[in-house]
Amino acid sequence: MSPSDPGSVREHASVLLAEAVDGLAIRPEGIYVDATFGRGGHAAKVLARLGSKGRLIAVDKDRQAVATARRRFGDDPRFDVWRGSFAALKARLHSLGLLGRVDGLLLDLGVSSPQLDDAARGFSFLREGPLDMRMDDTLGQTAAEWLQQVGIKDLARVLRQYGEERHALRIARAIRKAREEAPLRTTTQLADLITAAVPVGRERHKHPATRSFQAIRIFLNQELQDLQTLLDDVLEVLAPGGRLVVISFHSLEDRMVKRFMKQAARPGADLPVGLPVPADELHVDLRLIGKAVRASDAEIVANPRARSAILRIAERC
Repeated sequence: MSPSDPGSVREHASVLLAEAVDGLAIRPEGIYVDATFGRGGHAAKVLARLGSKGRLIAVDKDRQAVATARRRFGDDPRFDVWRGSFAALKARLHSLGLLGRVDGLLLDLGVSSPQLDDAARGFSFLREGPLDMRMDDTLGQTAAEWLQQVGIKDLARVLRQYGEERHALRIARAIRKAREEAPLRTTTQLADLITAAVPVGRERHKHPATRSFQAIRIFLNQELQDLQTLLDDVLEVLAPGGRLVVISFHSLEDRMVKRFMKQAARPGADLPVGLPVPADELHVDLRLIGKAVRASDAEIVANPRARSAILRIAERC
């Protein structure tokens, strides 16, 4: 998802980079928001298309991402970055006098490649590291702390709701049994436990711990709640003609984005059902731009993480 950064394990390219930046339909003097800066792949492309009067505001929960933003673009007067959740974007823009003036908003959802590749962050079941999983590693409970105290029903619900894990209760029971003997402290401990708990043969192309790690990460970081808050605010954030460009990496996010865009693009969606209104007076909030875009075969070969990416674009009416 994000480009390389000193200290990351290997180089990465932003997924659907050209398609996403093209989707913003950048005007040189426009105001744009990269609400998931990562390591700046999209931001660099946006800045390259902005003129001297253009502006790019970047947002990220991750302090390492924000440090990268300041190091790479801090001297550019067109660029500003702040650390926090994009759920607070509306309030932030209001304080800057920019609410309703944004010409393009980009979201590249989920965990970034540098976060996955840094074992110390605890996001990956493929690397030995502490069970952390916080995007902002200064706030909230770590995964280890949460797993040590969460009730079995709540744990199973999280695995089922955010990971769509069919064996949620089986995995929750295995975690409860293991923590009675000793706290779970590392990613590989949890991954091995889940692998042992899940029946052999299911989803041979996918690691047995994939869904559970996804679920715990999404829950701890309130990713879907933050996304819903931002979607609820999008129409107030964007200027008329402003573009919303969203890259999703799993079905939970994409369903939310697709549902929001389709609803906002439906004539009269803001009116009570059955109200008799002439067709030419029905209001549409968003216009869908093209169809959903997926990574090309060539991009997937170059970057396997692109295989699940889906890009959607809409324009404020």
